[in-house]
Formats: sequence, C-alpha cells, structure tokens
Amino acid sequence: MKTIAISIDEATLRDIDRIASGLRAVSSSAKRLGTRGANRSKVIRTALREYVARQQRAQREEREREVYARHRRTLLRQARALVEEQAEP
Repeated sequence: MKTIAISIDEATLRDIDRIASGLRAVSSSAKRLGTRGANRSKVIRTALREYVARQQRAQREEREREVYARHRRTLLRQARALVEEQAEP
C-alpha cells in the first residue's frame, strides 16, 4: 500500500472524523461500507474505491451508448428481421 499526502478542508475532515468515529460501533451501515472500526484512511479508501467504481461504470455506459448510437440502424434492422422471422407460422 502506498502513502500519499492530500490537502483537505476542515469541514470535510470533520465529516470524515465523524463518519470514522460513528461507524466504529457495530451497525448495518458500518458492515455494508466495510468501515467497522474505521479510521480516516479507511473511510477515505472506501470512498475513493466507490468513486472509482462509479466513474468506471459511467465510462463503460458511455462507450456502450456510443456503440449503440453508431450501430443503431443495423441493430434496428436485425431486431425487425428477428421479430418477422418469429412471427411466421
């Protein structure tokens, strides 16, 4: 694991401390977040992992939208052909 230094405003740091201390108790949210017994570093790592996962998912969805838009007519033709084929007695 690497150590990095970041600058963070006081209000955010207070929020992180409150989350870390509040989630030390056994709770469903602490278990879900994997922050039971958390410290600042663990809270920040968890938040960053969730952020990175959301960004990756958004990028993947955007690529899929672009592919769909580029091939929309072909996909529509194929779908119509399939429906027509299945509709024949």
